[in-house]
Amino acid sequence: MLIARLIADPATLDTQLDAASAALAKAGLPLAGAQMLDHCGEVLELMLPSDDSATLRRVIGEHFTPSDALIARDAIRVPDLFVSDMDSTMIGQECIDELAEFAGLKAQVSAITERAMLGQLDFAAALQERVALLEGLEEAAITTCLETRITPTAGARTLVATLKHLGCRCVLVTGGFHHFADPVGETIGFERIVGNRLAVAEGRLTGALTGAIADAATKERTLTEELERLGPHALSMAAGDGANDILMIEAADYGIAYRGKPAARAAADGWIERGDLTSVLKLLGVPRTDWLAA
Repeated sequence: MLIARLIADPATLDTQLDAASAALAKAGLPLAGAQMLDHCGEVLELMLPSDDSATLRRVIGEHFTPSDALIARDAIRVPDLFVSDMDSTMIGQECIDELAEFAGLKAQVSAITERAMLGQLDFAAALQERVALLEGLEEAAITTCLETRITPTAGARTLVATLKHLGCRCVLVTGGFHHFADPVGETIGFERIVGNRLAVAEGRLTGALTGAIADAATKERTLTEELERLGPHALSMAAGDGANDILMIEAADYGIAYRGKPAARAAADGWIERGDLTSVLKLLGVPRTDWLAA
């Protein structure tokens, strides 16, 4: 049995559902049921007696774009663990790109970042190359960058606060830097933060990193380790947007691509391309009365 929950244009939802139902039937996947969730009237739930998620994804993409959606093989519930990427997921920026602005190197650094996010460049090499460009930048520039350029993604605080209130452990894991991730994670409400550390000497960046590199494998390992601590029946959810998030997204029970790059979107069980991060709460079936204010 497949269960899909989705949020699409309410003005055309009936027409879209009819077309999608016909397309699924033609593909040999007739709907077993379709209903709007009582406690979240924006969310349409589809049920299919099949495990052909690829066909279901294709039909949703053809008939409900843009949409927010989550596909699962069991009843959807609030997870016990949430592990999220930071840049372009929990915040609306790529921190290293913004920091490079202070060094007059944004174009060079942004080009490397984009290639890495698309999976065209080895993450570790790309990270070291970008950090090297920042050699000599004053550490104080990070504080200025945080205060003037870095903002949480819409819905981030509400999502994390509500999940925590419902008993979910929330962990921020980033290929970015603790200089940014620590204050961002504290502001949004994460309980643990994993990331890279910029080396600093005499108040300036040295162009190097301190300690092991936090990469895609680190993200996956963090999710796995946290899940093991919670026990064999714990349910996990992960969110990210780029190639560096794919292993983590695939390892989670619910992998969410937030405004994801194509590779991350293809690897995910769910996606957010229409609303903000509170759409995750809607897809999980959390009533608005249970949301905590940001």
